[in-house]
Amino acid sequence: MREIDVSLVTNAVEELCIKANTELGDDVIAALERAIELEVSPTGKDILKRLLENARIAREQKIPICQDTGYAVVFVEIGQDLHVVGGSLRDAITEGVRQGYEKGYLRKSICHCFSRKNTGDNTPAVIHFDVVPGDKLKIIVAPKGGGSENMSRVTMLTPAVGIEGVKKFVVERVRESGPNPCPPTIIGVGIGGTFEQAAILAKKSLLRPVGEPSIDPEIAKIEQELLEEINKLGIGPQGLGGYVTSLTVHVNMMPCHIASLPVAVNIQCHAARHKEVEL
Repeated sequence: MREIDVSLVTNAVEELCIKANTELGDDVIAALERAIELEVSPTGKDILKRLLENARIAREQKIPICQDTGYAVVFVEIGQDLHVVGGSLRDAITEGVRQGYEKGYLRKSICHCFSRKNTGDNTPAVIHFDVVPGDKLKIIVAPKGGGSENMSRVTMLTPAVGIEGVKKFVVERVRESGPNPCPPTIIGVGIGGTFEQAAILAKKSLLRPVGEPSIDPEIAKIEQELLEEINKLGIGPQGLGGYVTSLTVHVNMMPCHIASLPVAVNIQCHAARHKEVEL
């Protein structure tokens, strides 16, 4: 049985919060560079170049990629042969978020639902735990901005609509979102499970390297078909018209109840931020 002290967890989460908000991933950078070649609109090309310049400045000067530094969403894979000592794992993660947002001069965006009083430290974090084989602890911090999250939806379709009904729902969601999620976007789709599981599937799909197709050929085909339809909408970078409305579509799917067809669309803005560490 391996042991790990909660202080290491707090330190790791603190660093991940800062890095995720200031260092755009190489996969996203590469996708934006490819998008410049694909974009037909001069304005769209200029916007994409500015996004790349923005990412460069953020990394070099260690400042946020976007003023909306997001809700701190944390995915944790904890090995079943690992013992966390010295306190609560959840509390350690929360403290890491608190310290990261303070030390990184990151905007605190979390507030009471009705009074709108800010919690002051960007907590509580949203934490998803998965128990896995082994004795390691993997932590992924994925800050999620409000603009793109607001455009996300979960629905319960009737099984009779099939895959074409799913595609229609996804494309219409992107169409209705228009410029609001700051395109070019990454579209995460969760199909199956239950109401809440579909949403988690969609969000987890956003953690996949941008443009990496599903290992399931059937799903990879759906991803490509959805991307083609979405990029025919003409929304374009920042909603000012053009070809590249989305950089990629990622789909996760699992079995569902015979009476249901749950579908979730989690839209991610161009600032697709997430960093991970294995302890």
